[in-house]
Amino acid sequence: MINHQILIEVCTGDAASVDAARMAGAARIELCAGLEAGGLTPTASVIRQAVDGGGPLVNVLVRPRSGDFVYSAAEAAVIEDDIRMSRDCGAHGVVIGALTPDGRPDMSLIERWVAAADGMSVTFHRAFDMCRDPFEAIDLLAPLADRILTSGMAANALAGAARLREFVDYAADRISIMAGGGVNPTNIRQIAETTGVREIHGTFSSDTPSAMAFRRDGVSMSAPGADEYTRRSTDPEKVLLAIKSLAE
Repeated sequence: MINHQILIEVCTGDAASVDAARMAGAARIELCAGLEAGGLTPTASVIRQAVDGGGPLVNVLVRPRSGDFVYSAAEAAVIEDDIRMSRDCGAHGVVIGALTPDGRPDMSLIERWVAAADGMSVTFHRAFDMCRDPFEAIDLLAPLADRILTSGMAANALAGAARLREFVDYAADRISIMAGGGVNPTNIRQIAETTGVREIHGTFSSDTPSAMAFRRDGVSMSAPGADEYTRRSTDPEKVLLAIKSLAE
């Protein structure tokens, strides 16, 4: 049984997805680029367009590349600049994360980036799921961030539900634990009931076919064999179904 209100954050990777999340009534969006790479920093123009469209609060993922979360000095400076850029574009918050080589939150970088955010909402992203000790990480992050996005250190939030419950209980009211990873309209209620989270994150996406009539076989702009004529976008019907599932 759910006895508290749950905020749904929709992860969006393009302008059409932002519009779909807005139309469906999402409370907040995480704005990204490159979702096929796990999410990368969107451009300033995309951020401004999302913010100026009104509706959901916009939290911007700031991640300069795919791969691990150990950053060089040059990459850390890019992240800091992109945080300021996101703030200047009117974003509500930023989504960041960095680890040390031994698997702990890189507090020197996180403190620096939180200072650059200058009062914006801060989410620590799923770098948390790669941490050596999640409870130590919660202790370190609680004074600096508003929430932690996590699958419960599992392949998806449903598989990690038991650990998510532990994280929620341990964090108490110090920091919000937001469940994410494989969330869909059919499992969102079970995740909510099992974990006790107050925020849930998902893409709620479907395949969107290309408008291209002419198609060049055997040529790919990304990984060999990739389908250049289908992409994943937020499906407003799935967002509506997720909201309805939590309201039942």
